[in-house]
Amino acid sequence: MPPHDTETARWFAAEVQPHEPALRGYLRGSFPAVRDVDDVVQESYLRMWRARAAQPIQSAKAFLFTVARRLALDLVRRETISPLRGVGDLADLSVADDRLGAVESIGEQEKIRLLSEAIGALPARCREVVVLHKIKGLTQREVAVRLGLAEKTVENQVSLGMKRCEDFFRRRGIEYF
Repeated sequence: MPPHDTETARWFAAEVQPHEPALRGYLRGSFPAVRDVDDVVQESYLRMWRARAAQPIQSAKAFLFTVARRLALDLVRRETISPLRGVGDLADLSVADDRLGAVESIGEQEKIRLLSEAIGALPARCREVVVLHKIKGLTQREVAVRLGLAEKTVENQVSLGMKRCEDFFRRRGIEYF
């Protein structure tokens, strides 16, 4: 706080700081993904201080909560795009095995997309059998009854589908899914 601006300091102490507990509660409740609420609060204070220097603020509480909400949303968006985590001590990091396969290096959404592509590339009957048995969890007998097939046919189609999916992943350099 600049010492020469005692009026702003008084305004800040009277109009802004009393809202801190409510602001922290709001941020924790509305943005549980924000790991460091303290940073959001401090940055909100800084932005309020700067805005107040430029022009009067009509409602300190409304302005404070709006600034904090926007900062929290930005953090959540940034986290969604790039989920990097800060580490205090590098010794606390677990070292990745250099021999990790391609599967370990791809995210869950990518895994789902690849699995969907692999299943989508199967012939229609085979795809239907694999989805019912492996995805929906029906027994081979239940799949056979539902589709009017012999149980042995279902078994063969599941086996064929799994081999084709494995080939699909292997062609993309993925050995274990």
